Amino acid sequence: MVAFMRQKQYRQTLTPSVFYILLALCDKERHGYEIMKQTEYDSDGKIEMGPGTLYGNIKRMLADKQIEEAYERPYLIAVDERRKYYRLTGLGRKQLSMELNRYNNAIKIAKKRNFYLAWN
Repeated sequence: MVAFMRQKQYRQTLTPSVFYILLALCDKERHGYEIMKQTEYDSDGKIEMGPGTLYGNIKRMLADKQIEEAYERPYLIAVDERRKYYRLTGLGRKQLSMELNRYNNAIKIAKKRNFYLAWN
């Protein structure tokens, strides 16, 4: 039963905000403001998160073990210590990968049905 619940959890669709936060963290650790800016950039300005939305999502994502706080940052010696940096967990990386695969599969289906040409 637990394995089934785990698999079902992985199959859940991510909200746009969570998707873009995970995407912002896929290549490096970032602090909140940096995540906010990267999310806006990656979404071509379609996703703009204020601090409340961002930190509400971060709080839930920490509780859901999608991300974690990055406590050790030896390469960031001259950084403001008040900033919290975040990174993907294995679960977050897996969920992002599964969501990207889901998007890829949907695009393949749309192309096969010639719908892709209508909005490309």
